[in-house]
Amino acid sequence: MSSFFQHLLHVLLHLGYLGPFFMGVMDSSFLFLPIGNDLLVVILAARHHTEAWVYVLSATVGSATGALLLDLVCRKIGEAGVQKVTGEQRFSYLKKKVGQRGGFFVALACLGPPPFPFTAIVATVSALAYPRLKLVAVVAGSRLLRFIILAWLAIKYGRAILRIIDTPAFKWSVGAVAGLCLVVSVFSIVKWVRAGRSGGGQASPAEAAA
Repeated sequence: MSSFFQHLLHVLLHLGYLGPFFMGVMDSSFLFLPIGNDLLVVILAARHHTEAWVYVLSATVGSATGALLLDLVCRKIGEAGVQKVTGEQRFSYLKKKVGQRGGFFVALACLGPPPFPFTAIVATVSALAYPRLKLVAVVAGSRLLRFIILAWLAIKYGRAILRIIDTPAFKWSVGAVAGLCLVVSVFSIVKWVRAGRSGGGQASPAEAAA
């Protein structure tokens, strides 16, 4: 399994500018891939300093696209459907916590490190009919700031970072984390599919607010 995910990372790295985009879409939608895009941006920026800004933009657009896909689904299945995915207690807590401060919590989720519940927060604010364009804008702006900081750190400490990445311990660690992500992602997709089948028609009347 470790070698499989090392191969996947190798493929994404060789996709060049498109690698962070595809990883961003996956990471910000229905899969569980914490720090996946962070790692990709760091490696690419550390290797190619002059092109770091392109990787930052690619990752940002990918994240915004993933959040948009998540929003489209969550508005369709509504509160009832999202609740089935996140769990009743967690959804109730997030609904109460978010309130009228959806943008703030989305930005916090975009900037916060794992295990900050990015998907759960975006799903909740979408189900509560937070304006779609504002949601995408907040995700794009917050992720842009995050990736700029990561790219700057990668450029500043590039050699040290690349030495760490090339160590066997790091590669095995990435493989172990990726394996866990695969398992969690499978369960996540199953939950979303079930919620989509049973949650249709539960969408908020403000679904068109975008």
